[in-house]
Amino acid sequence: MPKYDAVSLLQDLIRCPSVTPAEGGALELLETVLSDLGFTVERITFSEDGLDDVENLYARYGNSSPHFMFAGHTDVVPVGDEASWTKPPFSGDIIDGEIYGRGAVDMKGGIACFIAAFSIYLNENPDFDGSVSLLITGDEEGVAINGTDKLLKYAHDKGEVWDACIVGEPTNPEQLGDMIKIGRRGSLSARVTVDGIQGHVAYPHLADNPIRGATMMMAALMGTPFDEGTNDFPPTNLEVTTVDVGNKANNVIAQQAAFQFNIRFNNLWTEDSLRKEVAKRLDAAAHDLSLRKDKAATNYRIEFLNRVSPVFLTKDDRLTKALSNAIAAVLGAKPQSSTTGGTSDARFIKDYCPVVEFGLVGQTMHMVDERARVADVEKLTEIYHEFLKSWFS
Repeated sequence: MPKYDAVSLLQDLIRCPSVTPAEGGALELLETVLSDLGFTVERITFSEDGLDDVENLYARYGNSSPHFMFAGHTDVVPVGDEASWTKPPFSGDIIDGEIYGRGAVDMKGGIACFIAAFSIYLNENPDFDGSVSLLITGDEEGVAINGTDKLLKYAHDKGEVWDACIVGEPTNPEQLGDMIKIGRRGSLSARVTVDGIQGHVAYPHLADNPIRGATMMMAALMGTPFDEGTNDFPPTNLEVTTVDVGNKANNVIAQQAAFQFNIRFNNLWTEDSLRKEVAKRLDAAAHDLSLRKDKAATNYRIEFLNRVSPVFLTKDDRLTKALSNAIAAVLGAKPQSSTTGGTSDARFIKDYCPVVEFGLVGQTMHMVDERARVADVEKLTEIYHEFLKSWFS
């Protein structure tokens, strides 16, 4: 049975320029490696009108239970200003004990470590009785429509059932072993458009400035906390992300103003209850005439954008304890359980099995000179190996 070195495999993966939605050779490389280890490998392309086709990979070793899944993505964000990189962004070069390249931590590193860990485990357990699968998408950094969501359904419809999953996202803020993600906040985005009447600034009584109404609405959304948080989640938070008027003239009152916002919400809210709260606040602000003397209620409309990402929390003691104990065995310290950060593909996986996230340190993800410490790559491989021993014992 072959053994794979995580550092070398990560270098090879980095050298695949798999910027979303390009496969870039990354899935081809994984197919070769996983087939060499004895996995049954499928590469599936999903399509949808108006979107790029996305290639994904599903691989399984074994046919019996328990069935453990490792999930991740080989697609990466664009490199930005390539001239600003210390080394070419798809070089995989090592400098002073760090591997440079786009995807090093987010998240080709996690994939390389898990495959290396499983290759070690197989060599130690040639009669391994259980199943391990890898669910790898090329659409996590994109719109996430032709990726994990569809791949899970595809595999499940073919009879695949999983007992637990680790997503190899870079969860650690400072040092390897800092944090396991046991859940994620939900995410809801919307755009509010406020209509007014264009006019001369010297004759405001003949116009209706939409910025006045928009200002009241933004204040209503941001001014009062939605909640104080829970034992597992921080407080729900709303941020206005852009304000658009499109008016370049200083002596003209605009005809229309718009703003967008995003809410990261905890498990005190559902999509329905949050929409109702937003509507309540906007309606109250629309009828507040303190900035709009002698005017009627603000005329506005709201459009909710994209899919709402649901909030979730994993309470599977066996999964979290096995991973936490593996981290402690390798690093000598217990990790923090957290629900902070943005969304991930775990939001899809939680509908099929318990899921947690643990990978490398995320300080340089999406940045120029994204890089991973060689020592961390080696230690993460040890942690995944310890986890596999515990999970299948």
